Amino acid sequence: MSADPLKKAPLSPLDVAALREEFPILKREAYGKPLAYLDSAASAQKPRAVIDAMSHAMEHSYANVHRGLHLLSNEATTAFEDARKTVARFLNAGSPDEIIFTTGGTDAFNLVSYAMGAGDIKEGDEIILSLMEHHSNIVPWHLLRERKGAVLKWLDVSEDGEIDLEVYRALFSARTKLVAISHMSNVLGALTPARELTAIAHDHGAKILFDGCQAGVHGRVDVRDLDCDFYVMTGHKLYGPTGIGVLYGKKAALEALPPFKGGGEMIDMVTTEHVTYNDPPHRFEAGTPPILEALGLGAALRWMESKGVDAIAAHETRLKDHVLEELAKLNFVRVYGRAAGKAPIIAFAVEGAHPHDVSAILDRTGVAVRAGHHCAQPLMKHLGVTATSRASFAAYNTHEDIDALIAGLLKTHQMLS
Repeated sequence: MSADPLKKAPLSPLDVAALREEFPILKREAYGKPLAYLDSAASAQKPRAVIDAMSHAMEHSYANVHRGLHLLSNEATTAFEDARKTVARFLNAGSPDEIIFTTGGTDAFNLVSYAMGAGDIKEGDEIILSLMEHHSNIVPWHLLRERKGAVLKWLDVSEDGEIDLEVYRALFSARTKLVAISHMSNVLGALTPARELTAIAHDHGAKILFDGCQAGVHGRVDVRDLDCDFYVMTGHKLYGPTGIGVLYGKKAALEALPPFKGGGEMIDMVTTEHVTYNDPPHRFEAGTPPILEALGLGAALRWMESKGVDAIAAHETRLKDHVLEELAKLNFVRVYGRAAGKAPIIAFAVEGAHPHDVSAILDRTGVAVRAGHHCAQPLMKHLGVTATSRASFAAYNTHEDIDALIAGLLKTHQMLS
């Protein structure tokens, strides 16, 4: 594989003012106030590069991929497969053939769950999950528990999202087949010790799948360095469109999985008596794939590379440090999750106020945050709450956005106290 551009030294510090000009939506106001969009962990805004890539394809080179021999189909197929190569480079995969396009992160988890349930997972086999998983990395395994009799084993975490590796190690048995765990919590922002988790899983003969839907946004991911068997990302958090996700799988791990869906493209030969299946990745991409969405994702990742993944991460770290410093001055705000090296994802509670009320009041001040259980009800129970507010930061956020958040929280406290 050629040299990975993500391995180069980062570019000069992010020019955030110029970068914000690339996001048309950031020019709008909310209720007459400048928009402070702090909900990127749910879905990030899109730069002009993504919008233009998808628009250009629809206007100039749209056709179905792989099966056509005419000019437009050839152009679309080349662009689609170039997007796959971009994802492979972004993750430092060994080959583009280890990259499967899905309709999102949820689809990728379900693909692995269904395929392993049709093959490796038998009644009594064990799957290890952590208490801070997103529902998309919980419910597919519950379905496997219901359908196949799999046993779910739960890894405890600290209130900051930290993992005790000895507690983790003790969960394994001869029946453990898979670990499915966050690389980064979508609530606490905690980064899990991925290399150590992988090494322990492999020592016990188990495969490991990482939910990288947050980690893939906030720093470098090198799947070969992690040595994981599967890695999941979703496009809409990576400044790309909805309707597109990625499942990375080691070549051998993918080849061992049976098909997830049946249809065109995933076949080798079909007769009235039998069917044979295509090799990965196409074995898992039945029917017409999300063509435009894949082009948008490729454009989003190239945009991130052009800004410098390290430069983006450094900017986000400065924002995280600043907002935590400012929130510490508010004695009516409790922050959940202070693990070392955490991401710019800040879950918090305002004393005496429901998170939904906090979100509604902040919204009227132009500040967009999330409120609810964040699709992580086991973690909410573990923290002793039913919901939190969550402010999450991205490359386009500024220290002025933090000022707006703090001012909005002061107003919220005054109104509700």
